[in-house]
Order: sequence, then structure tokens, then C-alpha cells
Amino acid sequence: MRFERREHRPLYLLIVTPVIAVIAALALSGILIAIAGAPVLDAYWRILTGAFGSRLSATETLTRATPLMLTGLAAAVAFRARLWNIGAEGQFYLGAIAVAAASSKLLGNLPAPILIPLLLLVGAIAGMVLILIPLWLRLRFSVDEVVTSLLLNFIAVLFVSMLIDGVLKDPLAFGWPQSQSVSDHAMLPKLIARSRLHIGFAIAIGLAIIVHFVQSRTVFGMQSRAAGLNPGGAVFAGVPLGKTLVKVACLSGGLAGLAGAIEVMGVKGYVTTDLSPGFGYAGIVVAMLANLNPLGVAFAAIFTATMFVGADGMSRGLGIPTYIADVTVALSLLTMLIALFFTQYRIRR
Repeated sequence: MRFERREHRPLYLLIVTPVIAVIAALALSGILIAIAGAPVLDAYWRILTGAFGSRLSATETLTRATPLMLTGLAAAVAFRARLWNIGAEGQFYLGAIAVAAASSKLLGNLPAPILIPLLLLVGAIAGMVLILIPLWLRLRFSVDEVVTSLLLNFIAVLFVSMLIDGVLKDPLAFGWPQSQSVSDHAMLPKLIARSRLHIGFAIAIGLAIIVHFVQSRTVFGMQSRAAGLNPGGAVFAGVPLGKTLVKVACLSGGLAGLAGAIEVMGVKGYVTTDLSPGFGYAGIVVAMLANLNPLGVAFAAIFTATMFVGADGMSRGLGIPTYIADVTVALSLLTMLIALFFTQYRIRR
């Protein structure tokens, strides 16, 4: 018995694979729920109703999904070109603090139609700057970007902590370590009144569509896919590998920095060191669940947000730890990796 690479992967297999992976993860998580002494189907029903059972819960779920979409897109874009960007968490924080600094120190007096796009651009540029450091080390010294981008996360968070305890500290926060707030007219408009769901959700959906178009219908998209599939062959075919990776890095880091900017301008209004509960790392899971497909990232982000938000209602109703949601998302990633393997290989006797 041996594994044989498939020459062609049917479309139905690519569509069905994520569904099977999620069902398998839910089945495995159900074992843990049963061990905890709770009815499995009731637990999952409470997760679903906790995430979408009311207007408030539905808007909170979509609000939670917004940064996951953007960091998921950041990971998907980079991984497609074999640029292993593990630094979306740091890029998220740098984008957030750049927005807070620009709003409070430089651009706060501009009118909203000009200020909001400028701040979003500032956040994206901040994310780009951070990812270009590990890319330069890879291209110049062949340093593994997995290590450098990961370690830069800690440097970025410590840098943000220094700023919010220093020059950007809010004097009205009663000693609490948080940055100065962005101006009121820099906050993103709400999509639904009396909720936290903001226009950033629509921006994330729009970017997913744009990234899908770029990857599937443009020369740059073809070059980035070629760089990921076979770097040597891409260079032989005339693809400028270094320039392509720089463009991919800027797009990936810009999306992660934009996620931080949108979270500050849409939800928080200021920056703290616990602004992100791990959006940058969860974005990697979202990207893998979507099989690096930009449109799939939107659905994977909503699924992940559903688990995280709905787990609170399940925990209150059945007394099950909310960590079940983390386990389910992690199992979804593992089952997805296994399922993807079998989309690429078949078993031959």
C-alpha cells in the first residue's frame, strides 16, 4: 500500500473536504462534551443559538469575525506564496497603535471622510513595515521567516506596551495602561444601529472578494501562486521571485495591520495590550480551514467566531468550560490538514 499523488483534484472534492473536516472535528469534540456530562446535541444547539439566537448575539459574532477575516486573508495570501508569515499578531498591534498615534497626535482634526481612509492606510502601512523585516532577512541572509516573524510578535507587543505607558498614555484613564482614544469622528460607522457591528465587516468581505480576484485573474496572482508551487520553476519561467515576495509581504502585512486599525476604529476606540485575544494566530487557523482560499476565509472566520461567541452561552447553560471552543477550532485545523492530504494523494494497493 502506498500514497500516490493525484494528477487532478476534482472540484467536488475541494468543496466537500472542509465540510467533512468540520464534521469530524465536531464529532471528536462531542466525545469531550459527553465526558463532561452534557448532552452533545444540546451543547451544539446552545453554541448556535448563543452565536445567532438574537440580534445582539448575531451582530457580536460578525463583529468578532471581522478581524479574523483580515488576519486569515493575511495568512492565506502569504502562505499561498510560501511566505510563512507567523507575525500577523504583531502586525495587528502595530497597525492599531499607529492609528491611535496618528489620530491623537497628527490627523485628529481632519473631517471624517478624509480621516477614516487615511487612518486605515496608516494602519496597513504599519503592518507592511513590520513584515518587511523578516522578508529582508530571508532574502538577504536566508534566515527562516517563521522564527523571525514569530519573535517579532513579542517585540511589537512590548513596543506597544512602552508607548501606552509613555508618550501615548491616556491621562484620563486613571493610571490604566491604555493609549489615547481616537477622535470620535474617526470611529467607523455602524452597519446596524444600537450594535457594535461596524462597516469594517463590509470592508473585510469586500477585501476577500478583491484578493480572490487578484489571485485568480491577475499576473501578480499567477506569479505569487507560481512562487509557492515551485520557486525554482518560477524563476526559470521569468518570475521575479524577490519582487513578487515583496508584493506578497506588503499585501499580507497590510491586511494584518488593517485588522488592528479596524478593531480600534470600529470597536475599542483605544489600544491596550489585551486588544487582541490572539487574532493573529487564529487567522492562521482560519486560512488553513479555508484551504488558503480568500472567499473560504470569510466562511471560516464566521465559523471560528461562532464557536468562540457561542461557547459562552453553552458554558452558562450546561456548565461546560468555554475551552471546548478552542479545542474544536484546533481539531478543525488538524482534521482539515488530514483531509487536504487526501485531496492531494490517493491510497494505492
